[in-house]
Amino acid sequence: MFYRENGQFKTSYRADGQIFPIRQDQIAMALLLLIALVGVPLFASEYLFRAILIPFLILSLAALGLNVLVGYCGQISLGTGAFMAVGAYAAYNFHVRIEGMPLIASLLLGGLCSTLVGVLFGIPSLRIKGLYLAVATLAAQFFCDWAFLRIKWFTNDSPSGNVSVSGLQLLGYSIESPVQKYLFCLGFVLVFALLTKNLVRSAIGREWMAMRDMDVAAAVIGIRPVYAKLSAFAVSSFIVGVAGALWGFVHLSSWEPAAFSIDRSFQLLFMVIIGGLGSVMGSFFGAAFIIILPIVLGQIPHWFGIPMQTETASHLEFMIFGALIVFFLIVEPHGIARLWSTAKEKLRLWPFPH
Repeated sequence: MFYRENGQFKTSYRADGQIFPIRQDQIAMALLLLIALVGVPLFASEYLFRAILIPFLILSLAALGLNVLVGYCGQISLGTGAFMAVGAYAAYNFHVRIEGMPLIASLLLGGLCSTLVGVLFGIPSLRIKGLYLAVATLAAQFFCDWAFLRIKWFTNDSPSGNVSVSGLQLLGYSIESPVQKYLFCLGFVLVFALLTKNLVRSAIGREWMAMRDMDVAAAVIGIRPVYAKLSAFAVSSFIVGVAGALWGFVHLSSWEPAAFSIDRSFQLLFMVIIGGLGSVMGSFFGAAFIIILPIVLGQIPHWFGIPMQTETASHLEFMIFGALIVFFLIVEPHGIARLWSTAKEKLRLWPFPH
């Protein structure tokens, strides 16, 4: 009874086309932002910041970038971890080799370098698609793993291949505490989420979705496949590259190529599939599912006082986690975002849903 549109009249196309046309959604989003910006920094613990909130924000940003490519344009990619690595190592080199380089400029330049690599490996999408495209993007993963491990220039001639950054500053203010890192990442996520939401509602977003639904028909009505596919790879790689730079600079502070292995690519793909393909909100749902569920499964034996060895608990966690993913994909293949949309629609039509 509280989720109604009665009396909410639109008098212009601009008002009718806004992101949150229902007043209740606007109020809920304002409260959510207030909690994220004020409540969480005041009451969250250091463990919550380091183990859950900061990884959740950065991986949500990476999943958002992958969703542009996979969910909106329909181009399968298994090289997301490689594009994150390009963003992280490029930002590191800009940061340490150019004296006085601003932090945000380093991160954005890392995303730009990731864009160039993403477009390069996206060129095969003009000829192949489906499983073959997935294999082509998988080649990017193996190539980047080899390059960052063997070419010492990328790691500033580090003998171990391990790189580290410290003393992060923004406009003269230090970014060292968990709260400062959380707010820094939150700012990036909010900006990129808003830009992505508006982008997918624009003409280029409709071109991406037309290529996803039927590329031959899209080409017939005048959509250029070269522009649509490569622009999707460019935007996706840029967002993923910035997320990779944040993962290295803010979350890890010290990393090696194994931090962006193929496991990271599969993890992000699972986030997009579980959260919801072609949904900005689904990227956040998928990241929350992937991050929080293993922590909860690992704590269940302690909550119920069940004695269990660490190795057994680890294997059991993987088994339950995999079973839940399979079960969820069978029950709702369109992801958690579809469940959320269905629940909102039922509330709007209650007590006469149809």
